[in-house]
Amino acid sequence: MLSHLELFAGIGGFRRAIELLGSDFSIDTNCVGYSEIDKYAIKTYKSNFNTENDLDMGDILEFVSDVKKVKSIKDFNLLTGGFPCQSFSMMGKKRGFDDIRGNLFYRIIDILKIKKPKYVLLENVKNLKTHDKGNTMQVVLAALKEAGYPHVFFDVFNTVNFDLAQTRNRIFIFASRCKFPADFEFTESAVMKCFFKIPDHSSILRQKNILDVLEKDVDQKYYLSEKVKPTILSNGSKGFSSNSEINQIIARPLTATMVKLHRACQDNYYSDGFLTSKNPLQYNTNIHSKHVLATHKIRKITPKEAFLLQGFDEQFLINSVNIGMSNHQLYKQAGNAVSVNTVYAILYYLFVERKINQIK
Repeated sequence: MLSHLELFAGIGGFRRAIELLGSDFSIDTNCVGYSEIDKYAIKTYKSNFNTENDLDMGDILEFVSDVKKVKSIKDFNLLTGGFPCQSFSMMGKKRGFDDIRGNLFYRIIDILKIKKPKYVLLENVKNLKTHDKGNTMQVVLAALKEAGYPHVFFDVFNTVNFDLAQTRNRIFIFASRCKFPADFEFTESAVMKCFFKIPDHSSILRQKNILDVLEKDVDQKYYLSEKVKPTILSNGSKGFSSNSEINQIIARPLTATMVKLHRACQDNYYSDGFLTSKNPLQYNTNIHSKHVLATHKIRKITPKEAFLLQGFDEQFLINSVNIGMSNHQLYKQAGNAVSVNTVYAILYYLFVERKINQIK
């Protein structure tokens, strides 16, 4: 049985990966509870998972402040969570543990000290590894070891290496109370080698590039106005310089703010010429001028495409749309999510290939 507690759950990327893995490899799985404070993310979560018997922890700060509540959590053997990353992100002020969002990491530690699950799998932005010259990462590792997890591993994993057409580098931290064999390693390369052993008929989505995701016919509301196109395509202004390319064959990292209009070096935009071209891969080389490109119809990606790029299938999105979720929230939820395939690949490596659940 792979029983788990999902903290900072968002729309349930960890849970989705666990349930797909369980279905594909006949592993019994059970989510004992989840924590999330975004009311819209919770609605999407509940529209896609059976949470009838789950403990809804709500705000983790409030929940963990009551030791009796923590002790009341059903026993589980895996804690997962993508704890708030704004404190460590390259896009933010990078205040780390000086920020209350950074301090939420210690609420994970509070739960670990009381419930003592065998394993922990955490996700964060890659900048956590180098934040404050590596000191922040050392604090994280030391806290996990002090909580009873002497075996801690971490590496940066890129979503594009696990059959999703998005560049998304995230650090994953795996900690265990069990000692592993000397040949055990937790690296992207080790997980990638095993990932390609996964049968093609498994439940995860598989994309070679963005063409496996993009739709050719979408609502006109996703298209940029004639007024905004030159700004989006501009290589810079007021001292800001960028190479604003569109039609990226592998999408740039999705962000929670992609509902807003940014430059074409920060978000994902595509032209109709690219989408309808007989040879899209060659299309960009024939367009040498941004002024010419600005005469073409250009659109941003849709919520459906964003969900697919994170490994959530169309039905997952439909379930959310059916409860009235706005596009604004859908973009935010996709941008904040953990990539399903990356988690699936890591869990496959740990529980199917390495069979860590059999290690005493």
